[in-house]
Amino acid sequence: MISHRTENVVSCLYQQPDTVFKLICFPWAGSGSLHFAKWGKSFHHSIEVSSIRLPGRECRDKEPFATNLDHVIAEVSNALLPLIQDKTFAFFGHSLGSYIAYFTAHHLKQNHGLQPVHIFLSSASPPHSLPARDCYKGMSEEQLHHFILNMGGTPKEILENKELLEMFLPVFKADIQMARNYSFVKPSKPLSCDFTCFSGTEDIVAVEGWKDLTSGSVDNYKLPGDHFYLINPSNESFIINYITKSLEVSHFI
Repeated sequence: MISHRTENVVSCLYQQPDTVFKLICFPWAGSGSLHFAKWGKSFHHSIEVSSIRLPGRECRDKEPFATNLDHVIAEVSNALLPLIQDKTFAFFGHSLGSYIAYFTAHHLKQNHGLQPVHIFLSSASPPHSLPARDCYKGMSEEQLHHFILNMGGTPKEILENKELLEMFLPVFKADIQMARNYSFVKPSKPLSCDFTCFSGTEDIVAVEGWKDLTSGSVDNYKLPGDHFYLINPSNESFIINYITKSLEVSHFI
């Protein structure tokens, strides 16, 4: 039986009792679980899609925002354990979600001997690279507002509504501050699963360094668009089809 705590942390809108694979999605900074939880209706029933919900949003809106990424990684790992112990599972993360996905995978392997069969990383330089470490550094609130506007992905109704923006910015800033406070140390033993990196042609990410963090293969795909290229329906379809084929292939290896 799934605990109430797991249900709070892991959102699954389209449950598939006979699923072969579990795809766990990790949202970007400032967002909740809904965008990726809705992916469940687009996948074949052999793949059950869940999305991670961090503190301070949706049904966890009474909880304070997370300030310690290690605590988040431990919480997510514990919430996932009952779901993944007897299933083949994979991770997908976008932007900040890519880092949480990778760190969670490493935590699960190190502490529980479990590892995703594949990690799909979107719009993220590796955590030991300069672009990942210096992003958002020294930005004023006004600069951060313009950065969010130029980056795309945030609905206009939020950006153009002062009250909604005042609700959104603290979530985004808390997530970014949590990430900036994290000290990443490259592990002596890398993961062994395959990585696939997706990014927009207009986004500035350096994905090459991800090969340092796994002994598996690392593939890279550029799709038309900016940091939030995946919101484009054709790009989203490409990613969903790619993930589906990758998981199907892994099942026969």
